[in-house]
Amino acid sequence: MSTQEAAWLAWYLCAVSLLLTAFGLVFLVASQSLVSAPVYDYWLLNTVMAVSFSPVGALIAPRLPPRNPIGWLFCAIGLFGAMRLFAAEYAIATLLAVPGSWLSALPGGEALAWVSSWVWVVHFGPFLFLALLFPDGRLPSIRWRPFASLVALVVGGGAVAVALWPETAARFDAVNSPLGIEVAANVINPVETILYALALTAAASLLVRLIRSKGIERQQVEWFAYAVVLLAISTTLAYVVSEAMDVRWLGWISSVLVIASIVGLPVAMSIAILRYRLYQIDSLINRTLVYGSLTAVLALVYFCTIVVFQRVLIVLTGQEPTLAVVASTLVIAALFNPLRRRIQSFIDRRFYRRKYDARKTLETFSAQLRDETDLDALSNGLVGVVRETMQPAHVSLWLRPEPASKGERAL
Repeated sequence: MSTQEAAWLAWYLCAVSLLLTAFGLVFLVASQSLVSAPVYDYWLLNTVMAVSFSPVGALIAPRLPPRNPIGWLFCAIGLFGAMRLFAAEYAIATLLAVPGSWLSALPGGEALAWVSSWVWVVHFGPFLFLALLFPDGRLPSIRWRPFASLVALVVGGGAVAVALWPETAARFDAVNSPLGIEVAANVINPVETILYALALTAAASLLVRLIRSKGIERQQVEWFAYAVVLLAISTTLAYVVSEAMDVRWLGWISSVLVIASIVGLPVAMSIAILRYRLYQIDSLINRTLVYGSLTAVLALVYFCTIVVFQRVLIVLTGQEPTLAVVASTLVIAALFNPLRRRIQSFIDRRFYRRKYDARKTLETFSAQLRDETDLDALSNGLVGVVRETMQPAHVSLWLRPEPASKGERAL
């Protein structure tokens, strides 16, 4: 697959994830007043995974070597999160809505209820392999191959077992799996236990990699390792300890930690890329951050100015003239370059401190050039600038002597 084809595929998966998320949230909102009973459906967790992982995966997947699947794992996490959200919200909206409402008339609710019952098992797979393969796409050592095979076997077998389970889900009492087999029900609890054990082991593999790594590689791994360990601990507290102890407040706090640690994974990836030059695509991420932030700020300013101008003009003229749109457009045009420079400066200051300091040093030296006339002072200043910005092992300055005039050569 060429780089261009990989880019098209990655952004296509990202678009599908975001569209499924949007439609899932639409059904969530639409069903609030029509569903007869509240259902806890993990909508916030799934939304966070879809929105935070998909764009990061689309950015990095086409730019990594073909043997490094980290970007595609990010795409898969985002896509499965979106599938979980859409399938669950559509099923809830159509199967649990008040009879006679427009939602209850929509088709396919039972099929998506069945999908939502087993896709969470498949969703475990990319998370586990992400911890095993980050950052170079290889296992920490050859000894981890049996564990990787076990992960694939448990995830695949567990998804099949849950799909064959006669009861689709407890929240859909009237829905049964179309492939229901009674024996599969005996596999559910062992699959959950084994998956959590595998998750803790995968997190431990990242700690092993962190201990063995040195220099810049260690700095690239440590932020991601901290996020994975926090995710493993918070998941254990949320779904194992809190249920075993039946402590409600611990479950709520742990759930918040789970969401925060999941967001921490793409954040840690961004820090490794921007600050420690992971994958050497920091310039692309820089532009994405700058223009993404710029677009968001300008859209907010545009919306606010339209609202403000319309209200002012309604008070003054008693109608809604198109002048508000024209004025808002002019404001956006005037703010574009100043905002872009400020956002670029902020991102450079936060993530490209060395580049930011070097630019400040050059600006200071440029100001000195305008006023300084002493050659020795300028020479020392130039050497200092080169030493501070380029940080060479040794720096020296050689000035070519001024050639003698004809009269001096004759003497």
